[in-house]
Amino acid sequence: MDNDSGSKTSTPSLETSRSSNSFIIIATLFYEPSTRTRLSFESVMKRLGGEVLTTENAREFSSTAKGETLEDSIRTVEGYLDIIVMRHFESGATRRAAMTANIPVINTGDGPGQHPSQALLDVYTIEREIGKLDGIKVALIGDLANGRKVRSLAYLLAKYNDVKIYFVSLEVVKMKEDIKEYLTLKGVEWEESADLKEVASKCDVVYQTRIQKEHFGERNDLYEEARGKYIISRDVLGVMQKHAIVMHPLPRLDEITVDVDGDPRAAYFRQAKNGLYIRMALLKLLLVGW
Repeated sequence: MDNDSGSKTSTPSLETSRSSNSFIIIATLFYEPSTRTRLSFESVMKRLGGEVLTTENAREFSSTAKGETLEDSIRTVEGYLDIIVMRHFESGATRRAAMTANIPVINTGDGPGQHPSQALLDVYTIEREIGKLDGIKVALIGDLANGRKVRSLAYLLAKYNDVKIYFVSLEVVKMKEDIKEYLTLKGVEWEESADLKEVASKCDVVYQTRIQKEHFGERNDLYEEARGKYIISRDVLGVMQKHAIVMHPLPRLDEITVDVDGDPRAAYFRQAKNGLYIRMALLKLLLVGW
């Protein structure tokens, strides 16, 4: 596997932990659409010498559509494989799956709840780009109410020292109280702001997210109110520090203008690539240990 320095490193195979006539199999069990997360896990498994069983729309194209419970689905599919990589539209669904299964279950997003593997690749990206995780200032922008990725990132950043988090959003999509209460409990300084440029000028990391239309139902008026309010453009880049970075979990719509892409501080495509390395490490840890 090539790393970003241009050197080549060998990719270890998980087959070495098993008999010569068997290999690791994972299932990517996705009840919601995904591009980066699902494909990165599947790519990782292939690179590690394993195989993948996949269903990219289990909500419609599995026995769930016939009324099968999540627990019954998990009890069935765990007999075919070694690990389940799961995304679900209900908060807490992955926890239910993990409590049911006798094999590892990786949460790759459960409704508006959490997205732990994204948070891991995000802190890896920050450390790799900025050079540290302690003492940083991070702006979380956009749909903070429905964005499981920013929730998980805020939770994980609380593990580090002297971190300050700015929440930049409209009232209708502001960060929920449970995360703010957790940060306060852990002694993490946080602040809510409506001024994107002022916050961006102070921060090491400017983390943008899209406004998620799918969570607004028929309230298109609220979606239109939130959409387009906070956009990362060349003007915002102009007030950012030279070492600072712009991150985005993707996909983006128009919340980062395309003319930002060429700036070296635009880290979001490097961020997406980092998901490969983090998920490779995660699978190795869960399946064969360190």
